[in-house]
Amino acid sequence: QVQLVESGGGLVQPGGSLRLSCVASGSIFSLNVMGWYRQAPGKERELVATITSGGAEGYADSVKGRFTISRDNAKNTVYLQMNSLKPEDTAVYYCNAYGSSPRGVLDIWGQGTLDTVSS
Repeated sequence: QVQLVESGGGLVQPGGSLRLSCVASGSIFSLNVMGWYRQAPGKERELVATITSGGAEGYADSVKGRFTISRDNAKNTVYLQMNSLKPEDTAVYYCNAYGSSPRGVLDIWGQGTLDTVSS
């Protein structure tokens, strides 16, 4: 069974930084795309950033220039460096992985990590 475990969330003041990590473990053939999504209170889950196994990155307009996604393929790990954080970045951040496993298509989510930006 493949699992995603996130870490790195917490409380930070506006203008501060946080770094999230997400590690995939289990029987994995490939992790074609890994990404981060977030869900703020009372809102729908939204895409934050994605990265392919080849390193192609994509970002939501709201985080461009402030957030950077990266990955270590050897460690099956994806990171999200968040700088210049704003109160509106407060949300539960979820890691997602899309790829393949011995059981077929892999499309899994982490448990989420709460990031609060507040003074």
